[in-house]
Amino acid sequence: MDGDLDALATALHVRTDDLLKASPERAPVRPAVGIAPRINDAQLITLGVMQALLGRTSEARRLRCAHAQLRHLFPHLPQQPGYSKRLRRLADTLRWLIAVLPLTRTCRLTTCGSGCASCNGSWR
Repeated sequence: MDGDLDALATALHVRTDDLLKASPERAPVRPAVGIAPRINDAQLITLGVMQALLGRTSEARRLRCAHAQLRHLFPHLPQQPGYSKRLRRLADTLRWLIAVLPLTRTCRLTTCGSGCASCNGSWR
């Protein structure tokens, strides 16, 4: 995969993860018991967005291509039924992120949770 797409995926994941941690009510409710997912919501959203950017329209093809092209970014890819169910449950969260992401400032040099010298941690 192209280095620019890797950087985009990393930046999107970090920013999505930060936003979901700051607004946990936006994520779907998880049951108190059961098996914890191996891939978190921010990773799943990033995976779905990257697949859309790469032009993958078929749900079956998305994971096949992800195993081939995105494995280095997502070491724990879900199986097809779990991926589709969780991504559908995240539809409202994704709509919220689409509205919020363009309004947030990001660090110009790097995408880091604590900020950097250029922005002094002034994340919105």
